[in-house]
Amino acid sequence: MVGNAVLDACKTPEALPDFITELQRGLHDRDASGLARRRRTIASPQGPRVDVDGRRLIAFASNDYLGLAFDPRVMAAVRDGIDRWGAGAGASPLVAGHFAPHAALEEAIAAWVAPCSHARALTFSTGYLANLAILTALAGRHDAIFADRLNHACLNDGALLSRAEFVRFPHRDVAALRNRLQRSRARRKIIATDAVFSMDGDIAPLVALVDLAHEFDALLVIDDAHGFGILGEGRGTAAELGIDSQRLVVMGTLGKAAGIAGAFVAAHGAVIETILQTARAYIYTTAAPAALAAGLLVSVELIKEGTARRAHLRALIARLREGLSGLPWRLRTSTTPIQPLIVGDNAAALALSDALWQRGLWVPAIRPPTVPRGTARLRISLSAAHTVADVDSLIVALNAEALAAQSSNPFAPSATQHS
Repeated sequence: MVGNAVLDACKTPEALPDFITELQRGLHDRDASGLARRRRTIASPQGPRVDVDGRRLIAFASNDYLGLAFDPRVMAAVRDGIDRWGAGAGASPLVAGHFAPHAALEEAIAAWVAPCSHARALTFSTGYLANLAILTALAGRHDAIFADRLNHACLNDGALLSRAEFVRFPHRDVAALRNRLQRSRARRKIIATDAVFSMDGDIAPLVALVDLAHEFDALLVIDDAHGFGILGEGRGTAAELGIDSQRLVVMGTLGKAAGIAGAFVAAHGAVIETILQTARAYIYTTAAPAALAAGLLVSVELIKEGTARRAHLRALIARLREGLSGLPWRLRTSTTPIQPLIVGDNAAALALSDALWQRGLWVPAIRPPTVPRGTARLRISLSAAHTVADVDSLIVALNAEALAAQSSNPFAPSATQHS
């Protein structure tokens, strides 16, 4: 009897807990504000054309900048890696998860990126983990981290988790950073910045930041997720700008230009060993599969040989910028594959993205809090796998949407200067 009563009670509809109701209200408000995110399902390999939500589209949404995600040589290396090393690593790197391909990959990256003499590299499963590891291992309660206001979220989260003083400075404002460094009495100072900013495509003033690091006895941590493989003949943004410093700590991701997954940190050997010995984000996570490291060894070689791919990509960037020069929306100044078209209003950015979707083009709308309020945008992402015809299709579609928008609002400006 008691058992049946309990079962009957379980079948009685239960009133929603207050916290569920509160969560539902928050989700409704997010949707009403044009901030709700939508996850789409891709049913084809990554590439310039994808099958997504039942449609075949030209995609300008991926960070596969060199088109290596579906390169036959990379895929063959991963398949061979699985045959030799198995599907998983089985343990954290410091227990039993550090395989020969991991060691070889770290040596290859250290030699290629080479941010300073005596450089070493350490690999991670994701860039997010890598940035958490860097900042929590190198900074603590009596230290200060000085961060560009438009840094990626993982740099901000790493700074907060480190428990160091978190000091932010206006975007790319070297004078403001100098002022904050001068006022600081922190034991250790770390300047942290994106190298190429992920939502704007502009480049940090790294030469000036290295000079400040020397002047104020600081480290410079750069997130080169969007520069590695593209700039500096593939070595990254620091190489592009001719920077070689023992104060430099470089994080780069391996799931963008390298086409697979993971990340690395390259720096002086003492920095790397400190991260290896003390970073919880490294010590307490299972290593990435060795098969991926085997594939990434091929990716690194293709990046080294990727001069023609990078030249094609630069030509596509120039063609896109010229073709979009007369739009009523602002095209941010960027020489990288990230080409942000600033629309402003959240709903307007979503509407423009949806209009392109109907034309067979996938260009995501990016809204706050990923970007500052009032700067909702289309983040156009170019790849060396795109053709000239792909880019021309986007140019034609955006110009047609601009003409339609102007026809519906004759008082709208016909064009806005690039910024």
